[in-house]
Amino acid sequence: MKKAVLSICILLCFVFMGIMFDFSNTPYKQQDIKPLLAQYMHLNAYSLPHVQFHYDGTLVTSTMPYDFIEFFIRKASHVTEYTILTLLFLITFSCTSISLRKAVPIAMILSFLYACLDEWHQSFVPDRTGHIIDVVTFDSFGIIIGTLLFGIGRSIYTRKKRKQLSIEKRQSVAE
Repeated sequence: MKKAVLSICILLCFVFMGIMFDFSNTPYKQQDIKPLLAQYMHLNAYSLPHVQFHYDGTLVTSTMPYDFIEFFIRKASHVTEYTILTLLFLITFSCTSISLRKAVPIAMILSFLYACLDEWHQSFVPDRTGHIIDVVTFDSFGIIIGTLLFGIGRSIYTRKKRKQLSIEKRQSVAE
């Protein structure tokens, strides 16, 4: 049974990485959500509070509201993807005999390496660019969140399991 669960976890990791690869392999024009935003949100250069900053040499400004919103949606996607990938790696490692002390850094490193490869791969896709800054900021943030969520989930699971064992032990002593 444990082998089957491990196999499913490994498969999920590869399927998710394949989905991420597919997103990265899609030219920007096919992923552009600005027309969709414009269809549902009627904004102009003054609709949002004035904010502007440079990100990897590009000006991100609220005076271009659809670009501005899309920027944050795309970066939130980075965080979400790497949160999920890291969780999948950690869940997979928890199905093995690898200790948690080793599994956590291995999962984080694997996620980070995949992020690097993903950005490198994007540099070859037409109309896409690979940004190492995405790896060291948003992707890494997702990796940290995934690790923290796993730790919280494992802590809750362990606490419930201990409580259940304690109840069962008291019941067996009472009998």
